[in-house]
Amino acid sequence: MKILIVQNSRIPTQAYDDAEQIVVWLGKNLIAQGHEVVFLVKKDSFCLFAPVMILDEKRPLAAQIPEDVDFVHFFYHPPAEYLDLRKPYLITYCENSTTAAIFHPNTVFLSADHAARHGGEVFVYPGIDLSEYGKVALDMPRNYFHFLGNTTWRGKNVHGAIDLASMAGARLHVIGGSRVNFRKGLRITLSPSARFHGVLGRDGRNILLNGSRGLIFPIIWHEPFGLAVVESLYFGCPVFGTPYGSLPELLCRKPANEGRKGKWSGQVEACFSEFGCLSLKRSELLDAIRHSGAFLPHRCHEYVKDCFQIGRMTNDYLDLYEKVLNGQSLHATAPSMAAAPDAKFLPLEA
Repeated sequence: MKILIVQNSRIPTQAYDDAEQIVVWLGKNLIAQGHEVVFLVKKDSFCLFAPVMILDEKRPLAAQIPEDVDFVHFFYHPPAEYLDLRKPYLITYCENSTTAAIFHPNTVFLSADHAARHGGEVFVYPGIDLSEYGKVALDMPRNYFHFLGNTTWRGKNVHGAIDLASMAGARLHVIGGSRVNFRKGLRITLSPSARFHGVLGRDGRNILLNGSRGLIFPIIWHEPFGLAVVESLYFGCPVFGTPYGSLPELLCRKPANEGRKGKWSGQVEACFSEFGCLSLKRSELLDAIRHSGAFLPHRCHEYVKDCFQIGRMTNDYLDLYEKVLNGQSLHATAPSMAAAPDAKFLPLEA
């Protein structure tokens, strides 16, 4: 089968952008399973294992799709006028809508929580390509904590992570941002408990994760999935964060490998598992951080190998491709979000 993957950004990503990384991994694994893949992405993209076409958002999309393509997979929500394709397709929606919205019936979300908040049920958990990670040293001494993500996005709450580490008397290594940020206005983080490393390559990131006692991740938005959570767990790092978005689902309800459809019960105030602690109360998070030695690195590592590998994600998508090719809609009715969310950012209690 020849599959066209469409993304309105560049590949590969130069930052910690989950969608672009997942797109590349999916394409790579589809080819490994015998399919042909072409990327339709923004200029300045490149790929070593598949052809790249340049997306022209001023032209009709139908005119940019090769005739021999069998299936089109969007990794963004395209304008409605783009969707007169005469080709079977599905849409992976990676964002959080900030307005009332109606989604195409063939929309796939990143987690059960993500789907439920947008009026849908169908989701595919992203998976990571373990071959792109270096050696995991589960027995290495672990002397500090880490934060992993785009620090310029307020919803990731790097300042909250730094505060928690400082109150716990722990050192925090911040991967994904700098201490001084001019792009978001002059922001300077002065805490001596945090060391900023910027965006690291694989080897630098892996060295830090192999020495970390855990990911401190007190997000204040609904994380659709959270690749940082899975990457940290793979390196044996439990997660200490807030129960927003997909995090309770990932840490406190082991995903079924065959699960691609279902509803999530919604917000919880706290949950504790062998993979970490989530709570809206700083006092509970601090207690868990101070007792991080109770969590077993090898269990976190095996959990990711069992549930979040790229092969599982690829097979889930191939099953959905087959349904669409057979004329089925993934949702019986179009998912819809009747109203905009009440708040963009969410609280963390004292």
